[in-house]
Amino acid sequence: MPDRRLVPIATRPHDAPAGGLGALWSTFKEAAAHPGVLRGTRALLRTNQVAGFDCPGCAWPDPAPGHRTAFEFCENGAKAVAAETTRRRVTPDLFAQWTLAELAGQSDHWLEAQGRLTTPMYRAEGAARYTPIAWDDAFALVARHLNDLASPDEAVFYTSGRTSNEAAFLYQLFARQLGTNNLPDCSNMCHESSGRGLGTTIGIGKGTVTLDDFAAADLILVIGQNPGTNHPRMLVTLEAAAKRGARIVAINPLREAGLLRFAWPQRPLALLGRGTAIATDYLQVRLNGDVALLTGLCKAILAREDAAPGTVLDHAFIAEHTDGFDAFAAPVRAADWATLERESGIPRAEMERVAELYLASRATIACWAMGLTQHHNAVDNIRMVVNLLMLKGNLGRPGAGACPVRGHSNVQGDRTMGIVERPTAAFLDRLGAHFAFTPPRHHGHDTVDAIHALHRGEARVFFALGGNFHSATPDTAYTAEALQRADLTVQVSTKLNRSHLVTGREALILPCLGRTERDVQAGGEQWITVEDSMGEVHASRGHLAPASPDLRSEVAIVAGVARATLGDRSGVDWAGLAADYHRIRAAIEAVIPGFDDYNRRALEPGGFRLPNGARDRVWHTETARARFTAIEVPEMKLESGQYLMMTVRSHDQYNTTIYGLDDRYRGIIGQRRVVMMHPDDIAAAGFVEGQLVDLHSHFDGEVRSAPAFAVVQQALPRGCVCTYFPEANPLVPARSVARESNTPASKSVVVTMTASVSPAG
Repeated sequence: MPDRRLVPIATRPHDAPAGGLGALWSTFKEAAAHPGVLRGTRALLRTNQVAGFDCPGCAWPDPAPGHRTAFEFCENGAKAVAAETTRRRVTPDLFAQWTLAELAGQSDHWLEAQGRLTTPMYRAEGAARYTPIAWDDAFALVARHLNDLASPDEAVFYTSGRTSNEAAFLYQLFARQLGTNNLPDCSNMCHESSGRGLGTTIGIGKGTVTLDDFAAADLILVIGQNPGTNHPRMLVTLEAAAKRGARIVAINPLREAGLLRFAWPQRPLALLGRGTAIATDYLQVRLNGDVALLTGLCKAILAREDAAPGTVLDHAFIAEHTDGFDAFAAPVRAADWATLERESGIPRAEMERVAELYLASRATIACWAMGLTQHHNAVDNIRMVVNLLMLKGNLGRPGAGACPVRGHSNVQGDRTMGIVERPTAAFLDRLGAHFAFTPPRHHGHDTVDAIHALHRGEARVFFALGGNFHSATPDTAYTAEALQRADLTVQVSTKLNRSHLVTGREALILPCLGRTERDVQAGGEQWITVEDSMGEVHASRGHLAPASPDLRSEVAIVAGVARATLGDRSGVDWAGLAADYHRIRAAIEAVIPGFDDYNRRALEPGGFRLPNGARDRVWHTETARARFTAIEVPEMKLESGQYLMMTVRSHDQYNTTIYGLDDRYRGIIGQRRVVMMHPDDIAAAGFVEGQLVDLHSHFDGEVRSAPAFAVVQQALPRGCVCTYFPEANPLVPARSVARESNTPASKSVVVTMTASVSPAG
């Protein structure tokens, strides 16, 4: 027997439906462990309600008023609310007891479990610990560093998707009055590819559907998405579609529980049975085999059209609304079926069968998430989805359209508010005219470029409005070095995370209010707004007492830093805006189209919907038409012993927040450093389940390694492996990115594996 290093792996088959009793029990446990059952229940009853607060989790839309249940949240949303409303507190005492090095030795799960931050904290240069600092002193410290910069472009202003519209608008205004467009955000790492692909083809970087369209669709394609873990409330919508007879085709490398069966926990009878079957068809495509698969579908459709000219495609839509059809169609017709089968991993007969489902559908929606957007050819993935939709005119009509599903509440709203490193001239013109200044015109840094700039010493101040930048970004060691080269790092946060422990020479932690908490300013109690995945804007109002009297809202923090930094150089009444958010919304209304009568409409039940040209078949593209695109089928050439790796969330995490160590839907218990493989790949490599292996990624002659991942069987296509982030982020090179969008290619990582030989410990 070879000398193997083994660990006990607790796996259990998950054959129960997603949701169900497991979700109920998990929700109860989280509420009991953190806020307590009564406090937790009060918070949950306000979640996603008309007079309540928007869930700090995903951006799936809420049902229309009058159609919401009393429990309008999912298991993962309940975890997010429980984490925010926890009674546990991170006080200055914890920082007095623990050095940064000692805290860095703890797991992400442990850091999350310590509770809510309560007090501004400062780490002086060379200090081993954080110590308390007064708010005004913190603002003065940030102002000194920013004003000492040789250029405003030496500052980076990062944003998490949790930020409200009001805070995001003030944040970008501050950065641009300072003189920079360095406004990276979490969208750069997820749906940036969607925005680029949609923007060039249909003229808007957002989806075109609403919840009502799901009730009218005959066919729903769910591509590269795991709604059971990442957007669980979407399963209610898919269940309703399945029950009325819509076909749902899941296209995903892993067989995910939420795409197989679902039992809505709010329906008692559903808990007693097997739930509802969701996917009528399941295509386990190879990693990054989506263009090959979609090309196969289009090829089969064009073959039908060629056999019966004028009877298959929506020729009226193509002629009136599109261009580029012939250039797109020629390579599709010429594509080799053997290549499409090899690269997609799907037999030709299956592709032709699903193409028939598409042709039989009167209205089709295509949904997707990170499975399409985090590859080198990610933007082309999105364009290929648009190509398929346009063949039958499935844009801009009921029951049909494109649906990128955003993974973080208000990440789409941040971009609408101007959190973008490449702003349009029209936006800058309106911003400058309203606030009487000249905004910078040169492009700034996105997330990956910001990491490089920090690493080169070209950026010296890093300010993060939410998020966990260190753990969310690729190439962990490289990113850590980049942050440590900064003069100052600032984190606006609700809870302790890894980014607080990987700092510049000086560092600040500025604790802020959460969504669930009352926000009282000089002008009285305030409310904020958010935008969901489908372009609907509505109010959000917290009701709980703040976790600490020393917390400030994100708006107040941004305004305080701006006032301290810009002083008389700015004509903006920062204090007045922070005192009354109505004034911020009035400014948004003046600068951003679609926000007419903002203060009134946001308070209407359900809020209001932003304009969407593509939804109305108005195309804001270079040619004023929706655009077909000729897409080359990527071919993945792996050497012997190499695999293509993707990183994913477990069911017990949200982004980088680790709630627990179980992945219930995949049957992996108590382990996160795992590599999921097809059983035949495990055997062919000479491994056994539970064996520890070291992973090595290969990119452009560089090798990165991460030790001690336990091998676990999972139903994946041969040659594909799966790991969790952030544990596997050290393997994702910062220079390995999607063309055009610069999104990290976290689902196209070439890896090899070797048996771990280091002693157990």
